[in-house]
Amino acid sequence: MRTFIPNVETLRWCGGVDGYLELVDQTLLPTEFRYRACRNLEMLCEAIRSLRVRGAPAIGIAAAYGVVLGLQETMACRGGPLLYRNGPEERAEAAKAPFWTRFEEVIQALAETRPTAVNLFWALDRMRRRAKDLHDQPIPAILEALLHEAQAIHEEDRQMCRAIGRHGQSLLDDGQSVLTHCNAGGLATADYGTALAVIYAAVEAGKRIQVYVDETRPLWQGARLTTWELQQRGIPTTVLCDNAAASLMQQGRVQAVLTGADRIAANGDVANKIGTYGLAVLAAAHNIPFYVAAPSSTFDLRIADGNQIPIEHRPGREVTHPLGQPIVPEGVQVYNPAFDVTPARLVTAIICERGLIRPVCQEQIAACLKQE
Repeated sequence: MRTFIPNVETLRWCGGVDGYLELVDQTLLPTEFRYRACRNLEMLCEAIRSLRVRGAPAIGIAAAYGVVLGLQETMACRGGPLLYRNGPEERAEAAKAPFWTRFEEVIQALAETRPTAVNLFWALDRMRRRAKDLHDQPIPAILEALLHEAQAIHEEDRQMCRAIGRHGQSLLDDGQSVLTHCNAGGLATADYGTALAVIYAAVEAGKRIQVYVDETRPLWQGARLTTWELQQRGIPTTVLCDNAAASLMQQGRVQAVLTGADRIAANGDVANKIGTYGLAVLAAAHNIPFYVAAPSSTFDLRIADGNQIPIEHRPGREVTHPLGQPIVPEGVQVYNPAFDVTPARLVTAIICERGLIRPVCQEQIAACLKQE
């Protein structure tokens, strides 16, 4: 059995209800490791949009804390007494109107940061329900409860990551090579990752696993982030250009493809980082199992299939100016979707904290998610 170094804290809340969120600035990796303090809603929204924090579970956690950040203007001053603490009952009730107006403004601002990752909306819905449950309570009590709810979401994600690893590691055999895409490790979650959790758990169980990592253009999350994580843990890692995956499979050097997910429809269609669909097609052509690892919060049962999943399109400059240097003639149009959708028929199994879902279909998903 192998013991690993502790995981990096991708996000951490500092202080009480008047505190702030620190997050690893992933735009600086792998050359620089630095925490960025987000002390207000605007700073956090910028961090999500600019991918300083990324990965569906991590975005959801950040958004939950963002609700607290956004409501801190209802405090008389940072670290001072909260407004509405005293006074006649009718005055306190009247004072709640601007609070609830601000609450909806905060939810809307966070919801607009990134449209595809469903964990963002799941976390915001959960924060809204918690606040509404306490509608008759004083504002300070609501704020405290919202911070506790965000912290609960954070801790639950840690536990889900570990469970995903436990369930998924049985799919990998000693001596196998696994191909992964983008980053679905600790940097994308609260603790252990989703896709990488399966690899970590397999190695901790004593299995020898070689990992091939797609660079994941145009922002190289695989090359910059996944390789950094795997190197930290001493796991054999090889990075490859995205367009080399087919050649690698053709040579028989890949025994499984393993990715995360940003949203999974009721029928099992999977939205993930652009390029995932192509890998699934290649895996099917080479008879290689294609696995998706994601927590139950990534499933969106309100959406029947992948055709209804909104796909984020990002600035063309990400493609035309890698590392700030132009590689495309001025004026050329750019197609830069951040995600694509892999049909359920190409997914061998989905690994979530409640177990393995296979075959991947609406009935199996519904049955798994109904488990307590």
